[in-house]
Amino acid sequence: MSVSLPRMGNTWKLHMATPKKTDNKINGQSETLRQSVHSSLNDFFVHLDGQPITNLYELVLSEIEAPLLDVVMKHAKDNQTKASEILGLNRGTLRKKLKQYDLL
Repeated sequence: MSVSLPRMGNTWKLHMATPKKTDNKINGQSETLRQSVHSSLNDFFVHLDGQPITNLYELVLSEIEAPLLDVVMKHAKDNQTKASEILGLNRGTLRKKLKQYDLL
């Protein structure tokens, strides 16, 4: 079974298949993952209060990748083959990332 993502212009839009547990709403509707990341990044810059930041790309990737891997592994009941298929990653790459985030 596969899930297709609806195409919106030149970008792919991921809508959550299940209701969110949080009350993140925009105009009364649940935020998309993209909107949530956008809001979080805006908040991050506001809280920096002018302080310099470096390696933001790496920081954001690690903040998103670790919980993504954790949730997918739980969904796959710790079956790395199934998780790698869900993520579209090679199983070896998945193992490397799981070790990187101390999830293995």
